[in-house]
Amino acid sequence: MLSDFRFDRLFINGEWVAPLDGGVRGSIDPATGQPWGDVAYGGKADIDRAVAAARTAFDGPWRRMPGWERAAILRRFADLYATQVEALARIESRDNGRAIRESRGDIGLHAQYYHWFASLADKLSGRTIPMDDSVHAFTTRLPVGVVGTITPWNVPLMAAAWKLGPALAAGCTVVLKPAEQTPASSLALARIFEAAGFPPGVVNVVPGDGPVAGAHLVAHPGVDKIAFTGEGATAKNILKTGADTLKRFSFELGGKAPHIIFADADVEQALNAATGSAWALCGQSCALGSRILVERPIYDRVVTAFRERASRVRVGMPLDPATHMGPQAHQQQLDKTLSYVDIGRQEGAELVAGGSRLTAPGLAGGYFVEPTVFAGVAPTMRIAQEEIFGPVAAIIPFDGEDEAVSIANGTPYGLAAGLWTSDTGRAHRVANRIEAGMVWVNTYRYIRWSTPYGGVKTSGWGRENGIEALDSYLETRTTIISTTGRFADPFAA
Repeated sequence: MLSDFRFDRLFINGEWVAPLDGGVRGSIDPATGQPWGDVAYGGKADIDRAVAAARTAFDGPWRRMPGWERAAILRRFADLYATQVEALARIESRDNGRAIRESRGDIGLHAQYYHWFASLADKLSGRTIPMDDSVHAFTTRLPVGVVGTITPWNVPLMAAAWKLGPALAAGCTVVLKPAEQTPASSLALARIFEAAGFPPGVVNVVPGDGPVAGAHLVAHPGVDKIAFTGEGATAKNILKTGADTLKRFSFELGGKAPHIIFADADVEQALNAATGSAWALCGQSCALGSRILVERPIYDRVVTAFRERASRVRVGMPLDPATHMGPQAHQQQLDKTLSYVDIGRQEGAELVAGGSRLTAPGLAGGYFVEPTVFAGVAPTMRIAQEEIFGPVAAIIPFDGEDEAVSIANGTPYGLAAGLWTSDTGRAHRVANRIEAGMVWVNTYRYIRWSTPYGGVKTSGWGRENGIEALDSYLETRTTIISTTGRFADPFAA
């Protein structure tokens, strides 16, 4: 299905069409710094026709389709998706630089997300509200309408699954605008939607630049909701732009997750998780434990282990199965990561590993950076407060539970957190005090289709995955029916 797929067309109203006011340009392979494929980019006119198609599909067959029928189409799509994991993984790794071993593992789970949401499509029930014998009161759950989904460059297909799954199960139609840096896999995704037999206009895919296509999608009066994953500054602009049409919003934003290791923990297991999460996805994930909080009795041991393990990370070409970590996804992110290495040095943190761009033969043209470790980090340093989104671990010492919790909660973010301890009571106490939407205890980055995921504070609005994911794609209507048909004359003598 995807073996000879071309990316030079947009997917609108069930058809592959040339951009009206966008164009076709090369998508950059971050491992080489050179274009690897020609990709269609849409403009405002392309967003207009995609929204029109989504509106027609919503007002037509999709909203009125029984939930079990929507579920059947979603299941068919999920089954097809499962057959295309290898092709999708190769496309995404080529486009954003993620190691193929990671892409395969991640994308291999996506079909289950779609199956999960398909299982909910015919269970969108309301409730009966007890009142008195004169009325029958009940609620109905209704799809919010046309949804604009804007996905990030680090995990385009995962973010799409987390948004399109609940949106389609709820009966909404979608215009998907992937990040301009990594558009290819989303167009391949559209090919699978086409093959699954979705009605025209239910799913439309229009890559484009954020300030043009993205901003127009947000401002469009025909769009009822925006589902966005990305950074907080962009979310603020989306809110301002979308305010004129009073859209609904859900946001999955940044994070600066604390990964807390107490002295009584199984330190080797904690190190497996902490080093793995610090450098997974080339450090480009908002849920990674980039702040490693270590109780002081084991602090030196953990720093030494991080230094040693950093030397074992195989940085290389993304499609090489032996590679642990590929390049940063684009030039701007490489520059940002290296700038934070300079900031860490200037702040007085100790650089114990990495910190440089890799220029070895075969890597010099790409956006490769070494896995990086800072020790002696103070909680107030910028490298401990600001989201770097690169493979930079900041190791912070602490004494006791109270200080650990204070440091963990001492940033504007609240997406995820992790802690390691052999004390069950401490696990409950500390987890209960951490300000985060998801807390892992003696594990890390365990995320599944049925576990709600999202942030507090500046890390987002709403939840993805789980039954709760449907809430932001549904409206509640209350109906009250008189059982007597009588209404008193207010002007009777």
